[in-house]
Amino acid sequence: MRRDLRLLPVAGATWGAALLGVFAPEAAPWVAGGGVLGAVIAVVLGSVRSSASGSGLSAVVLSAAAAASLAVCVALPARDAADAWDGRFVEATCEITSSASVGRDGRLWVDAELTGIGSPGDVRPASAPVRLGLDPGEGYDLGTAVRVRGEAASTDPGERGALVVFSSSATIERPAAGIFAVAAGARHEFIARSTRLPEPGAGLLPGLAVGDTRAVGAELNDDMRISGLSHLTAVSGANCAIVVGAAFWLVALCGGGRRLRVVLAALTLAGFVVLVTPEPSVVRAAVMAGAAMLSVLLGRPSAGTGLLALCASAILIVDPWLAATPGFALSVAASGALILLAPPLARGMARWMPQPLALAIGVPLSAQLVCAPIIALFAEQQSLVGVVANMIADPAAPIATVVGLLACLAAPLPFLADVLAASAWLPAAWIAATAEVTAELPLAQVPLVPGIGSSLLVAVLSAAAALLLVRPKERVALMRPVRWARAAAAVVIVDAVALGGAQVLLRGPLATATSPDGWAIAACDIGQGDALVVRSAGRTAMIDTGPDPGLLGDCLRSLGIERVDLLVLTHFDLDHVGGVDAVQGRVDRVLHGPSDAPDDVRLLQRLAAGGAHLVDAASGLEGMLGDASWRVLWPQRGSSAFPAGNDSSVVVEFGGGGVPRSLFLGDLSAESQRMLQRTAHLGSDMTVVKVAHHGSADQEAGLYEALRPAVAVISVGEGNDYGHPRAEILAILQAVGAHVLRTDQRGRILIGMKDGAVEVWTERSVGGPG
Repeated sequence: MRRDLRLLPVAGATWGAALLGVFAPEAAPWVAGGGVLGAVIAVVLGSVRSSASGSGLSAVVLSAAAAASLAVCVALPARDAADAWDGRFVEATCEITSSASVGRDGRLWVDAELTGIGSPGDVRPASAPVRLGLDPGEGYDLGTAVRVRGEAASTDPGERGALVVFSSSATIERPAAGIFAVAAGARHEFIARSTRLPEPGAGLLPGLAVGDTRAVGAELNDDMRISGLSHLTAVSGANCAIVVGAAFWLVALCGGGRRLRVVLAALTLAGFVVLVTPEPSVVRAAVMAGAAMLSVLLGRPSAGTGLLALCASAILIVDPWLAATPGFALSVAASGALILLAPPLARGMARWMPQPLALAIGVPLSAQLVCAPIIALFAEQQSLVGVVANMIADPAAPIATVVGLLACLAAPLPFLADVLAASAWLPAAWIAATAEVTAELPLAQVPLVPGIGSSLLVAVLSAAAALLLVRPKERVALMRPVRWARAAAAVVIVDAVALGGAQVLLRGPLATATSPDGWAIAACDIGQGDALVVRSAGRTAMIDTGPDPGLLGDCLRSLGIERVDLLVLTHFDLDHVGGVDAVQGRVDRVLHGPSDAPDDVRLLQRLAAGGAHLVDAASGLEGMLGDASWRVLWPQRGSSAFPAGNDSSVVVEFGGGGVPRSLFLGDLSAESQRMLQRTAHLGSDMTVVKVAHHGSADQEAGLYEALRPAVAVISVGEGNDYGHPRAEILAILQAVGAHVLRTDQRGRILIGMKDGAVEVWTERSVGGPG
């Protein structure tokens, strides 16, 4: 079937102009002016030459590029005004524009629109998109007005938010109202009803039905990622397509005509968007998937490509910063897959199964096959079981989504809502079980270096899967676009096998061969978080576990560590305790900071169940690690000056027995650092200091001036959203003569002593290979 591709250049020009504008804003006025001038010239030439068709398309292409660039120009002054608060402690008023999600740091993250910003007590009107990091709590629904105080950090070019605010306090000034409040109430009631059901499936059901993944446990979340099923719990184009298809089919079943089917399907999709929160990503997915799915259901796929291009162009003109987000690229790709790939997949699978089931599987499977190469551009692992897992789980996804939505809407009738939720639980449990089983298969995922090579490899595998499923006579059309890639694919596959073999050897039998023998302190490269190791005379201590058990496990294997004699959990933020599973059952003693949350208590109970002895850490506690001594300097015993959290981080000092005199500062702020300096009698000439809070700006210069460390270690994630380490602390460390070692630049860092001198080994050097 011939497809109308005339609007694809319009989408391409709009996307290109938007990308150029957000990454090089100074070029936006020139592109806008040039586009308008070019469009006028095209129209004039078309009227003179009487060739309206080609000139008209050129004028539309240039006008679309000019519109995207003009949108950038209009938005820049407000964004620049917000960015001027970078690195300062601010007070801001905002209106939340998205649903809340839990980040790896344990915070609730929401998108918001600024209504005012300034120094505390001096808030002035402002308008710009921002990202808020909030302490966990209830009531942060779309449409809620909040007032926050916290540290502001600018974002990288291309990011949709102009500013990130890491809130230290937040108050709700006006709760969500109107239809948003009704939708939020229905969602919360459905989530509470779902989580009363048994696992597996209970925590997954809200994600499948309304896109709320806060109840999904860490283990199941990892299994969903490994098995390639994570897209089912996000409000994506697949969810929207399922809703449109279900409404269209139900109206047809009741005898409704084509026009009525389209109208009611569109109204159903609009209601679904309101229910799951009409944040930009959801609206984007709904527009894309709605257009694509309706073109398929109406039997007009030839018009679907043009409609998709038109929708993409309109969205980018409204918000050009979406051009740089992976989510937008994935939405366009998934929607294009619904138009181009889902029909032949469904026809091919209909040879072995009923047509409705084939379509139900073909829709999400086509999106998964097309999106996988895009994900490979930035993901560090690739699932080898994704296609199989999706084929097993996809038939259950439409049932869980539709029945779960009905349960959500039936909240005023508790009995009916309970019955529907229980009915939706079964397919949700099926999906959860599929994820758990397939994630445990050998080589369920393989590490791949993100980039073009990995993307080409995944594209070849996805194309092969698609060709196996479609009918033979349709394979010819699908094969033509990939013939040119055969030679490159062979090279990529050989490289991938070689890289994979090297990874297996270096992570397994040859793991310890990558580490020298003389180290005493190690800082693991685990991203944005802390995970440090101290060893002396065959005994090992660990200070925090980072956010990811997998990354921590890799580090410990490379260091040859099988057991941890002393585990220090400075505090219970996710970036400090999220990797505990990597040492579960292998810890003798745990020193921990104050715990005041049920999750903290459960984590400690798990460690105790694995044989660890739990000790509340407080100043004055001391002991031996092999031939080295250690002592706790903070928090003060019996003090309630600071609540549980950063300022009550356990601070511990090690020294002797081959271990350089070293101090680990947790996430202390400047205020608690000042109190530590007054009470702990630290002295000077500390050899190694683990810089507090990953190098945030909230530091006490006097403490570092007093310690005068020879080496300052900053455990920090590459390209983190916080802007860590901040220029302020780097200037302080430079002033005291410390040699700064950062895990984002150096990878894993090892420190030792030889003949009284400090030795340092790093995985890589700054600006060159390690």
